[in-house]
Amino acid sequence: MVDASALSAILLREEGWKNLAPYITSAVAPDHVVKEVANTIWKAMRAGMLAEQDAQKAFDLLLCMINRNLALEPETEHLGKAFEISVTHGVTVYDALYIALALEKNLPLLTLDKVQRKIAEKMGVQVKP
Repeated sequence: MVDASALSAILLREEGWKNLAPYITSAVAPDHVVKEVANTIWKAMRAGMLAEQDAQKAFDLLLCMINRNLALEPETEHLGKAFEISVTHGVTVYDALYIALALEKNLPLLTLDKVQRKIAEKMGVQVKP
């Protein structure tokens, strides 16, 4: 189970990305992860952190991962649980979707988001790294 923060860090080769890469050889995520990560790539390009051609390469790699290294789950199937987590713990529905999916699939969660990590651990989800 991988969230957008970890997947973005890998694709953008942020500090520590090599430590995360082994966890996504066969990852699962809600389908909105593609939009979140694509937006992060775009933001990095707009901020001048990435050349347009490098942004395109990162985006292309993201698309290549789908159904190879990254299985996508329909977010609507987990939205009810995510909303419940969001209301109870004060986390965004976006972040709660990752926690809900990890809970429902009994999978560890790969995230760099500290708030999401704390809530997931509180709910009994194993968090990596």
